[in-house]
Amino acid sequence: MKCIYCSHPETKVVDKREPEDLSTTRRRRECLKCGKRFTTYERPETVEIVVVKKDGRRERFDRQKLLSGVLKSCEKRPVTADSIQKLVSDIESDLKEKGENEISSRKIGSLVMKKLKSLDKVAYIRFASVYREFEDLESFEEELEKLQKK
Repeated sequence: MKCIYCSHPETKVVDKREPEDLSTTRRRRECLKCGKRFTTYERPETVEIVVVKKDGRRERFDRQKLLSGVLKSCEKRPVTADSIQKLVSDIESDLKEKGENEISSRKIGSLVMKKLKSLDKVAYIRFASVYREFEDLESFEEELEKLQKK
């Protein structure tokens, strides 16, 4: 594995962790040249999932895009990077387990909201406000009321 800091081609693994579901392997690596450490994730390659957007366009499922959306929702919240990675991995696993080659962006959004709701309520509301495209304060208040009732 090439160092992400100095591009030296040799690194060593200093720690390896596998989650309970064995879907990913997390490795802490150290560059043999500059000594800096970084994390890599290894996951098996599987069938490609195509996301059907609201307007009918199709695009490849992009884990990084999903991760980016979740990170934005969890920004400045007491949510660890590991729990965010796990949430995204769980969603990706759920999608692959369905065995469908195509899945709507709405289903993905619903999965994210379900998982975020149990992780952090504020992150859930942030994601919901974008996903459900709240256009006024009343829509936002309705979602808050639903959350408070549960």
